[in-house]
This record gives sequence, C-alpha cells and structure tokens, in this order.
Amino acid sequence: MTSIIPFKILNIDGEGFHLMLKLKLNGKIANLIIDTGASKTVFDKERIKKFVKEKSFDAHDKLSSGLGTNTMKSELVTIKKIQIGKFIINDYKTILLDLSHVNNSYQQVGLKPIEGVLGSDILLEHNAIIDYEKKILKLKKVSKKKK
Repeated sequence: MTSIIPFKILNIDGEGFHLMLKLKLNGKIANLIIDTGASKTVFDKERIKKFVKEKSFDAHDKLSSGLGTNTMKSELVTIKKIQIGKFIINDYKTILLDLSHVNNSYQQVGLKPIEGVLGSDILLEHNAIIDYEKKILKLKKVSKKKK
C-alpha cells in the first residue's frame, strides 16, 4: 500500500525552502516540516500539549543536537496515534524539543507555526519518495523481515 501526502514548499525569506505537510496527531491536524537530515521525528514540547493528555513529560537523559542548536535538553512522550495520509502509527515514542526558535523565525516571515519535524526514522521505514514537482510525499507500507 502506498500513501500520497501533499506538502507545501515554504520560501524562508529568500534563505531557502522548507517542506511542510499536515498530518493528524491523536485526531487533530498538525503541521510538520519534512527533514531528511533529522535522524528522528520530534515534536515541540509546548505545542504538543494540544495533542496529548499528559502535560508533564519524562526527562530524556541524552542531549539532542541539530535544528540550529548545538545541544538541547529533551523530554519523552508516547503519542497514541499518528496518521500520515493512509498510514497509522500507534504508540509512537518520541522526543520533545524546544522548537520555539523555529516558530519565532516562521512568525517573523509570516508563516504558520509547526508542531514538529518528520525525520528519517519514519521516512526510511516507509521508503519515502519526495516529488518536488508534484509536491507530494509518497510513503509505502514495508513488511518487516524477520532476522
């Protein structure tokens, strides 16, 4: 099964481009940036509170890097249901980061805030294909091989 998800190409004030898509977190629509350079899908620790019941999260003992910073403290949460197109990911354990610097930059150039970053963990697992011309992300259901 293949799922086709449309995305928008955001012009970041003449400095480059980001790809933004909509998906559902626990049934509510969220905006995420597609980031093939991100090793893991992550969410903003403040904005996630609109999508999960718990308002306090478990501390993560590792420092995370990337997204314009050297290192930052992170927290852990399990999202009950993520729906990307036709695909549903249940009980997804993820990292929460402070993405306020990204959203502040977006606000300055008149763009909508994001709830998170769709990273390579999900993109790789579902053999993602990004079609820039058609502005679609294709994800495929991959059967897991037994080791």
